[in-house]
This record gives sequence, structure tokens and C-alpha cells, in this order.
Amino acid sequence: MGYILNRILSMLLTLFLISAITFTVTNILPGDVAMMIMGTQSNPEALAGLRESLGLNEPLVVQYGRWIGGMVTGDWGASLVFKEPIAPLLLQKMKASGLIVVMSMSIALSCAIPLGVWAAVHPNRWQDTTASSAALLGVSLPDFFWGIMMILLFARGLQWLPSSGFVDPGTDFAMALKHALLPSLALGLGLMAHLTRMTRATMTGILNQEFIRVARAKGLSENTVVWRYGLTNAVGPVMTVAGLQVGYLFGSIIVVESLFNYTGMGWLTYQALLNRDMPLIQASVFVIAAVVMLANLLVDILYVVVDPRVRLS
Repeated sequence: MGYILNRILSMLLTLFLISAITFTVTNILPGDVAMMIMGTQSNPEALAGLRESLGLNEPLVVQYGRWIGGMVTGDWGASLVFKEPIAPLLLQKMKASGLIVVMSMSIALSCAIPLGVWAAVHPNRWQDTTASSAALLGVSLPDFFWGIMMILLFARGLQWLPSSGFVDPGTDFAMALKHALLPSLALGLGLMAHLTRMTRATMTGILNQEFIRVARAKGLSENTVVWRYGLTNAVGPVMTVAGLQVGYLFGSIIVVESLFNYTGMGWLTYQALLNRDMPLIQASVFVIAAVVMLANLLVDILYVVVDPRVRLS
């Protein structure tokens, strides 16, 4: 419990630093926010009124204090582009992107673990070469390439799945899965490559350890040795790497959602950047950072559930 409390305090401190850096960068580097919103040819009186309504005439510290206070109390303001309250807008888009993240992680783990184990059990043979080559191919090619290939093959060629669009899971879950499958595959293939290499490396080390040789000497079947004793010890490090890759998913999801016109969190962040919607950019970065850190905390806790020998300390 002490470890979890320390992690939560560390998360809060990190979120505070991220919010301060994001707020400062988005208010200083872009220049005059009011002029960016209304254009350089805008009426001076209208510009002055917008600066006053946004609180841009106040010192930056005062602006940040008001903004972070609103974030804590739930008053996140309104989007300058979408003309909607930011909090419910982000919640809706986060649920949409959460479906893709969960699906892509499931696809990656369900393929990477068997491939990595297969390669480790047959080192320096064709099985190892095949799995390692597939992993190298997945690491080398970007997510948008896989997205384009998915569209050409499954949407345009076979016409099995829609190539773009979004359906709210709350209204039609089956249709929402169909729209989320191609973006999830595009993200999951790259992630699968990373996890395959990690699984292979971890399993190779474990299969060479003394307790594995003892298990084989006792006459246990190879499947029992590999899957019960080997994979049980290897799954922890793989889970840790998978948790760290949640940040990679949220970074890549901006490109993939824009490619598929999937209106989730990545698409929303891209629109905010494109239209210089500073309040929405600040809130989006804050929410994504919080989700990534929470995911890593949950993975650490799950590590203990999977391997009871590990204790949080």
C-alpha cells in the first residue's frame, strides 16, 4: 500500500509539472493567442475583447493558477473550435480511443507472446528466423503504412470492413468494433513487433537457467516446461514493456485516427493543434499523460497478481 501511495504522489507531481510546462509553452511560444484565433486582419477592439474574455491580459502565473484550479474542480472551460465544454468532449473521445488502445494491445499480446515463445524454443532455426524477421519488419515500417495497407486490402479490396468513420460503442457495439478494427490492427502490428522481440529475449534467457534444466531432468513434458515454468517467469517483464507502450499507442493514435477519420482522442488532439485551440490542447495533453501513468501503475499491480513472488516495495 505504501508503494501505491508513493506512486500516486509521484504521478500527481509529474502531472503538475506536465501541466505547467504545457500551459507555459502553449501560451508563450505560439505568440498572440487571440490573434491566432481571429486572424491578423481582425478588428483591434474585437481582439482586445477576446483577450479580456480569455484572461490573456493577466500575468501568466495567475492564468495558470486559474486554469489548474478549474482542472481540479472539473471546470475545464470550453473548446474554442467545437464550442463545447471540454470535459464531456474529452470523455467521449477518450472512450472511443480507449476501444482502439485495448483492441490493439490485445492483438499485439495475443500474437507476440506465442511468436516470441516459438522463436525462443527454436533458437537459430527457421522458426526463430521467421519470427525475428516478422518482428523486424513490424518495427521498421511506420503505423500509417500498415493503416494504408489495411485500407487497400480489407476495405477497398475485400470490402470486409469500413475504411473510415466512427460509431459510438454505446449505440451499436458490433458496428463500433468493425470501425475500430482496422485502426487497431494498424497500431497493433507495430506494437506486436516490439513485444515479440521482448518475449523472445526474455524467454531465451529463462530457458537457459538452472531450474528449467532441473524440470526437464525430472521428466516433465516440454509443453509444461515452456508454458508453465518458462512463460510464467517471462510474462512479467513483457507486461512491464506492454505498459510502457501505452504511451507509444497514444502518440501513434493521432496519425492513425486521422488516417481512418476515426473521431477519437487522437483526431481531437490533431484538430486542436490544427486550429490552435489552446484550452483543448492543454486539457488533451493533461488527460493523455494521466491515462498513460495510470496504465503503468495498473501494470505494476498486475505484475504482482501474475507472479506472487514479486512484492511491491
